[in-house]
Amino acid sequence: KKKKEELDPILTRTGGAYIPPARLRMMQAQITDKASLAYQRMSWEALKKSINGLINKVNVSNIANIIHELLQENIVRGRGLLARSILQAQGASPIFTHVYAAVVAIINSKFPQIGELILKRLILNFRKGYRRNDKQQCLTASKFVAHLINQNVAHEVLCLEMLTLLLERPTDDSVEVAISFLKECGLKLTEVSPRGINAIFERLRNVLHESEIDKRVQYMIEVMFAIRKDGFKDHPVISEGLDLVEEDDQFTHMLPLEDDYNPEDVLNVFKMDTDFLGNEEKYKEIKKGKLCSNDIFYFPLAFSIDFSPFLEQDKVTIFDKTEVNLVAFRRTIYLAIQSSLDFEECAHKLIKMDFPESQTKELCNMILDCCAQQRTYEKFFGLLAGRFCLLKKEYMESFEAIFQEQYETIHRLETNKLRNVARMFAHLLYTDSIPWSVLECIKMSEDTTTSSSRIFVKILFQELCAYMGLPKLNERLKDL
Repeated sequence: KKKKEELDPILTRTGGAYIPPARLRMMQAQITDKASLAYQRMSWEALKKSINGLINKVNVSNIANIIHELLQENIVRGRGLLARSILQAQGASPIFTHVYAAVVAIINSKFPQIGELILKRLILNFRKGYRRNDKQQCLTASKFVAHLINQNVAHEVLCLEMLTLLLERPTDDSVEVAISFLKECGLKLTEVSPRGINAIFERLRNVLHESEIDKRVQYMIEVMFAIRKDGFKDHPVISEGLDLVEEDDQFTHMLPLEDDYNPEDVLNVFKMDTDFLGNEEKYKEIKKGKLCSNDIFYFPLAFSIDFSPFLEQDKVTIFDKTEVNLVAFRRTIYLAIQSSLDFEECAHKLIKMDFPESQTKELCNMILDCCAQQRTYEKFFGLLAGRFCLLKKEYMESFEAIFQEQYETIHRLETNKLRNVARMFAHLLYTDSIPWSVLECIKMSEDTTTSSSRIFVKILFQELCAYMGLPKLNERLKDL
């Protein structure tokens, strides 16, 4: 009988038996064709072991050395392995979450795509745990998200969305997860979104008084209020020794909770690379150019890398006709407005989002819509719109166009919305944020006006009169 051919342990589906590193290096040295399947598989196994080993031994004292060693490996090729290793290590040792978050923060400042991949998988883990009522998975994932928010890797909007979801239909477990989450990122949230955290604590107060929850959970809510009163002194934003990335160098990802994300699990498994040697050389060039210093924090941390050579799919242009992106954009703006304490903070947040110029008018429309939705007019929206008009001519032109559109369709608005819109435009005219020439679209006659448009004009001029006084308003109108 012929002996059954022995399979190479490296080429088996599971990676085969354990091979000592020295023997693995010797086997690699024996292969002359560096682009062959066997060599690529060996280098993949070595990369996996190296990443797992480094992540498993990271702590506060050695984080700088570990990151330096980690960047010597091709973490672009092994980004799926790195993401999986970090999430597994954090799941096994939640007590070291702050350390793993610092590792992700440093990697994200150099390779934002890797930070985004980790955050996407984390959001999917949280959603999976929430759907399955798996409290432990929710606690672990939410704790990691909280520390990534503290490190400015994730945007605070994600935090507010998660807390809102957890407290929407409160149960003992969901309230417990929310409180654990709030302890970790409460101080950061207080700094960046005071209105948002006030709303969350107001909801917790309602849960305490109205919901039928366990005594233990009620006590946890009371303790949470005490922690807030003490200023979260036992829960700092970033622990000592882990504030390793400058705020300006960090890349913050705006990933909403409810979007559809691809976890890219295919990156976790070996796949032959047709241009293996070329891609390895490209990563070596990046190392030489950016990572050559012995001190990993010597060079500027924020740089990006073109991942296209490492992705085999052809580029496909996708046209979104379902307006999913538009809805997500409007939701992001709404959450930013609601979580801001004053108009200056809100303007700063919206500018920092760095949205495309094609969305300029949509931003202006959203500010007006938010203003119209209020029970009474809030000066906050007039000041916010005025600030944007002063920042860029494009915003001013957008508000001019919106004024004309609103006047032509004013009959569609309820009286309360009509009043708020009129008062906001009166503020923009009074502060000269938009030119008074916009009034030329108003033609006062029985045929060209409706009852709604006459009410709009009346409120507009009443407000202008209150701002300027009748003599100045009269003088200004004569100058037109």
